[in-house]
Amino acid sequence: MTWVRHNRLLLALLLAGLILAGWINLPAWQQLGGSDAHVEALPVAPAFRSGQRVLMLSPHPDDETLCCAGVIQQVRRAGAEVFIAWVTPGDGFEFDAVLTERVLHPGEAGMRELGNARAGEAVQAAAVLGVNAAHTFMLGYPDGGLSRLFTVNYARPFVSPRTGAQAVYVRGALTPGHPFTGQALEADLNTVLDRVRPDVVLAPAPQDFHADHHTLSYLAVRLLAARGQEDRLRFWVVHGGLEWPLPKGLHPHEPLTEPPRARTLPWQRVPLDAAQQTVKLRAVQTYHTQTQVLGRFMEAFVRSNELLSPQPLPDEPAPESP
Repeated sequence: MTWVRHNRLLLALLLAGLILAGWINLPAWQQLGGSDAHVEALPVAPAFRSGQRVLMLSPHPDDETLCCAGVIQQVRRAGAEVFIAWVTPGDGFEFDAVLTERVLHPGEAGMRELGNARAGEAVQAAAVLGVNAAHTFMLGYPDGGLSRLFTVNYARPFVSPRTGAQAVYVRGALTPGHPFTGQALEADLNTVLDRVRPDVVLAPAPQDFHADHHTLSYLAVRLLAARGQEDRLRFWVVHGGLEWPLPKGLHPHEPLTEPPRARTLPWQRVPLDAAQQTVKLRAVQTYHTQTQVLGRFMEAFVRSNELLSPQPLPDEPAPESP
């Protein structure tokens, strides 16, 4: 009987939906897997020292807060200086522009306005974390285009399919009018490195799923290696795979577990106290353009710890003896 099969299908879909909702939203699944205890067993990351200069390389506005708002606070509490460089203004998220501009088709002008809005939010979030605007750099290269700049558009300007721009346009940019090329991006990153002279550089890990993130990782490793300073890099992940981090939403008493895509990295734990979590949440909420769409994903990073790795890749296994 067709109606019986139809009802069974609906029941199965409903059950699958409930299981998926529970997996995404309930802490119990994480606890049952033993993830909490595993995180607690990770070594604590070395403390920062007074006088150090720490540079955060953030692919988009909000990445610096999601991965490392607690780290940034601890750097400042130790008496060290924090600098933040946003490589793109985050002008590639069309659905975000639909909501913020309140138009069905925001067009190139609407996407540029989104970029300017997110650049403004970035400075506000940095201020919440105690980082002065004078210690921030907006580079303004195309969201979703860094892999093109790293490869086929290293010398030939890339035209953003979202904004129509082929040069840096965002307000307050480090080098307005710089072409969207890999050469120009590398020159700007080197300018930031020269000005900051960092002792520690926080950068996305190459395992991060987002193309802008892992491309920036490659750039950071290459540029720091050229200076003989690759040991100054510390790596983090925001797009870690398999709905990570779970559960979604605000769970400040739960630990941030290792991202599935980078589980084999030698992770170190950065414990956060309640005051640091509160400030991190305030910084997350500063990104109004993003929280309208991704609020529960962003809140899921406000946990009892953050994670850093001193290496971009796991150690190679020892070769087997013949």
